[in-house]
Amino acid sequence: MVRLAGVRKRYRGRGEVLAGIDLQIVPGVPVGLVGGNGAGKSTLLRIAAGCASPSAGRVDGRPAVVGYLPQSMPPPARMTVLAYLRHHAAMHGTGAGPAAATAVLDDLDFTGDRAGPLAALSTGNLQKVGLAQALGCAGAGGSQDPPLLVLDEPWTALDAGAAVALERRLAGWVAAGRPLLVADHTGRAGQLPGARTHRLADGVLVEQPAAPRGPEAWATVVLRCPGPAARTLAALPPVACSWDEDGLLGLRVAAAHGDALLAAALAMGCSVVSVGKAG
Repeated sequence: MVRLAGVRKRYRGRGEVLAGIDLQIVPGVPVGLVGGNGAGKSTLLRIAAGCASPSAGRVDGRPAVVGYLPQSMPPPARMTVLAYLRHHAAMHGTGAGPAAATAVLDDLDFTGDRAGPLAALSTGNLQKVGLAQALGCAGAGGSQDPPLLVLDEPWTALDAGAAVALERRLAGWVAAGRPLLVADHTGRAGQLPGARTHRLADGVLVEQPAAPRGPEAWATVVLRCPGPAARTLAALPPVACSWDEDGLLGLRVAAAHGDALLAAALAMGCSVVSVGKAG
């Protein structure tokens, strides 16, 4: 468990940004961080990741390996994508090179030139490289010391399909018993299984109560997709049930997750035959 105890941060000319932060990041329990612009979320994440030092207080239990995505990732102008990922794989000590990171690129549907310079990438593809280097640390560390993942606005600039793929990746991260801290204004982090959300305001954290859940609404989606139905289902967000008939794939999905499922299906080349309410 990573524990921030009494963490304070003061900047000259700005005053105290963090005014005594106490926070526990438990493996397998994602922690989401929300707050207004300038509230100090990025400062808190940098301290948690070990990239900045607090003015007072301490961070206990930080593992040797941390995957960190900053809010903005200024690229080394001439370094290629693969060289950048190899560099981070060596720093993380994965031993297998950038294989885990390049698998993340595949999952996020990276469309840039992997042998080309980072500076030539679009904003969305650059974000995917940043996520790949952070998530690529998954194979580092031992079972007693799983890597910590710290992400600052990870859904920024991602297309719909990549956003869904990232949700699946992060759900798998916490299911494997790894610690996760995410600053996120989209609300997606708060939807991860078991997530706890904290609001940062006036330099202090307040845990947000989970929103009460009413009766679940359901939708039925019928798709026509290339390839076997089993392969399509494996790439889509979870559904309650499915059926395959006359070349069409039927799905029953929670209505709240319908947009994400449709975005992922369209990104895979499926066409939408119908969408309707389900009882």
